[in-house]
Amino acid sequence: MSDLEQQRVAMVIMAHPDDAEFGCAGTVAGWAREGWDVYYVVITDASAGGPDEATDVGSAARSAITATRKAEQRAAAAVLGLRDVIFLDKPDGLLEPTIELRRDLVRLMRRYRPTRVVCQSPERSWRPTMAIGRYHPDHLAAGVATLAAIYPACQNPWDFPELLDEGLPPHKVREIYIMGAPEQNYASDAEHGKQDGGYVSDHWLARPTQRKSSSCPEEGTVAECAAPRRPTSEFRR
Repeated sequence: MSDLEQQRVAMVIMAHPDDAEFGCAGTVAGWAREGWDVYYVVITDASAGGPDEATDVGSAARSAITATRKAEQRAAAAVLGLRDVIFLDKPDGLLEPTIELRRDLVRLMRRYRPTRVVCQSPERSWRPTMAIGRYHPDHLAAGVATLAAIYPACQNPWDFPELLDEGLPPHKVREIYIMGAPEQNYASDAEHGKQDGGYVSDHWLARPTQRKSSSCPEEGTVAECAAPRRPTSEFRR
């Protein structure tokens, strides 16, 4: 599919604010500069992302954290040149890949009709080391839910027929990128439904080929390689 044939819309689906900044912000900023409309979808309300030493974890404190993290995410999106940030406000820390969440994601994909979707890995990777902070249960659940929404539900009119009544016909996502994938730079062709592909990291376009190099592509295009890392204790969840 040529650039002229595809709709230049990309959607990044993640569990929490700032997940994308550590996984693919450099990539999506490059897409935005190239004229792509990029949307962030934040699944949780981010209410459980406060400091580890907190003693007040009541509703008021959670609401304040939610407001702060949403404002930070919107500010980051403005810097990156994104079109919008969509919050689904599911309870933070309790995310599960439910049918209801799958339908919510299918609804958004059919509405915005992205050619590219970026999501978190549904699997833990033990290579080169097991980075436990990277595989928060919410991250894994977000990855499972997103991939299930992409295929087959988003493109299948028989899944969630009520969406047809909402004026949302099926849509086929053409390229899939997975942050923190077990295999870096491994490409699979989503358009042709190949079954032999692995996972597509945020380093390369989804194409029916396997890249051997694990190095970064052009400088400044991949947050996975370029973003500074905070100590694990400072990660928000």
